[in-house]
Amino acid sequence: MHDSRGTVVAIVDDDEAVRESLRFLLETAGFRVETFASGKQFLASRGRGPACLVVDQNMPQLTGIELLEQLRARGCTLRVALMTGSPSPDLSRRARELGAAMVLEKPLRDDVLLQFVHATEH
Repeated sequence: MHDSRGTVVAIVDDDEAVRESLRFLLETAGFRVETFASGKQFLASRGRGPACLVVDQNMPQLTGIELLEQLRARGCTLRVALMTGSPSPDLSRRARELGAAMVLEKPLRDDVLLQFVHATEH
């Protein structure tokens, strides 16, 4: 097993089942995981500073793109993957403009998510 215990992955999704599923996958792969139920919770709780962020697009109060906009406005260069069940060319273009590393379509493919996180380490 790859030992990535120093790598912290933040998951932001309003769906608890999705958060816990992703936590299980990433912890099984050796990563440390912090989960957040909203973008506002993530912004308020950024203590240790994760290596990367996996964020859902469709959330109440603050969408994934809006969270990414706020992070970039604060000068944060955190590596981000945006998850969506409704991909569109406009969403993908805006995510790229904001420096998102990738847009992941739900349901997520485990191997693609793990590739994103592993690439953060290098």
